[in-house]
Amino acid sequence: QAQLVESGGGLAQPGGSLRLSCAASESIFSRNAMGWYRQAPGKGRELVASINIGQSTNYADSVKGRFTISRDNAKRTVYLQMNSLKPEDTAIYYCNVPDGRFVRLSWGQGTQVTVSS
Repeated sequence: QAQLVESGGGLAQPGGSLRLSCAASESIFSRNAMGWYRQAPGKGRELVASINIGQSTNYADSVKGRFTISRDNAKRTVYLQMNSLKPEDTAIYYCNVPDGRFVRLSWGQGTQVTVSS
């Protein structure tokens, strides 16, 4: 069973930075694009960034210029560097394998990001 384990969340001040990590099993990482999603309180889950096997990236407009997604194929890990954080970035962040409007895997536990002064 493929697994995703997110980590790196925490409390940050507005304007601060955090780096999230998502470790994936070999069975899924080597053949798939990976994405970071988030779900804010009372809202639906949204895709914020994705990266394909060739390292091409896409970002939601709300995070462009502030977030950077990257992947380390040797470590089977995808990262989300979040800079210039805003209170509206507060959410639980998850990684998964994008499949159009859907995802291919069961959701992991996610990692909580809270941006507050």
